[in-house]
Amino acid sequence: MNTALHEQFRTRQHGSQGFTLIELMITVAIIAILAAIAYPNYRDYVIRGQLVDATQGLSAVRANMERFYQDNRSYAAINGFTPPCVNTDVAFGKFNIKCPTADDSTYTAQAVGIAGSNAAGFKFTLDQNGTQTTVVTTPPAPATFQSCTTAWTTRTGVC
Repeated sequence: MNTALHEQFRTRQHGSQGFTLIELMITVAIIAILAAIAYPNYRDYVIRGQLVDATQGLSAVRANMERFYQDNRSYAAINGFTPPCVNTDVAFGKFNIKCPTADDSTYTAQAVGIAGSNAAGFKFTLDQNGTQTTVVTTPPAPATFQSCTTAWTTRTGVC
């Protein structure tokens, strides 16, 4: 009899090996809540990193266009010289950059997010006066990014 009590005590002391269903469900619920918070923040972080392609590309276009203007006194093609920004898409990271309008005294450069990328839905513009604008089309761009008529949008919630 003493041996039977000893075996029963030993079984209770060690308990079961494994998790209960409720413990497993609580763990899955916690992971789901964390993922629901983390994924949108991560996506915004990735997009902010890609928006730099547009701003850098347009800044380079502006410098090249101003250099061209100093040499030729025109933003348009003149005397066989082609301006650095033309009306064809040039890929720069996740953006296509082009100049849909350019004449003797004005130009407009655009960086448009490539369809299918995280940058889709963003359109940055720049003109000869340095006026910067951003148009955000939601979707495909997240609603946390805003359009702006006076600057380039580079992060969520601000213009």
